[in-house]
Amino acid sequence: MKAMANSASNTHVVQAVDRVAKTRESLIVTKRGKALVRVIPYQSVSSAPVPGKLAEALVFEKDIVSPLGMEL
Repeated sequence: MKAMANSASNTHVVQAVDRVAKTRESLIVTKRGKALVRVIPYQSVSSAPVPGKLAEALVFEKDIVSPLGMEL
């Protein structure tokens, strides 16, 4: 991630946006050393969801009614 001072971004915003688009690397605009904004490259959203993409992220429990910690 590159950083650019706010005063420099006012005069070079077109070049900065072109660089972000070309390199696909985000840019942080700072003011007095503190981050103000992050410019990130645009990502198009896929039109169709992928079935089963989150299947590994789910945990299925046998009994969802009993309090936790009780073994049957």
